[in-house]
Amino acid sequence: MMDVKEIRKYLPHRYPFLLVDRVIELVPGESIVAIKNVTVNEPFFNGHFPEHPVMPGVLLVEAMAQAAGILGFKTMDKTPEGGSIYYFVGADDLRFKRPVVPGDQVKLEARVMSERRGIWKFAVKASVDDLIVCSATILCADRKV
Repeated sequence: MMDVKEIRKYLPHRYPFLLVDRVIELVPGESIVAIKNVTVNEPFFNGHFPEHPVMPGVLLVEAMAQAAGILGFKTMDKTPEGGSIYYFVGADDLRFKRPVVPGDQVKLEARVMSERRGIWKFAVKASVDDLIVCSATILCADRKV
């Protein structure tokens, strides 16, 4: 549904911090399903951990937040280029279930729970081969740049 070229219109992130490769489903105001392909060439694997590469948990959370950001931007019909930015401002009920390693394809899912005065609440989860690797409730704030 969205390739990386279109994703870059809705996220201000760039290499090496753009963590969404493709959007496969998106229902504005409701939900998104996106993909992050994890390769051994990711720069963080040089130090986390060279002999046992594991994707850092904080980057999994960031990838879920980026997917939620795309959903929020598309729902509001806004873009970073239009002067809007979406800040990740909090996480609750964060759980890591299993490690993500090179070769994994991570499915990122976000569902809108609520929106109030520019603060959005999302239920998010990441899975590999239909097994949940991470889940949380996250908050994002829509602000002008």
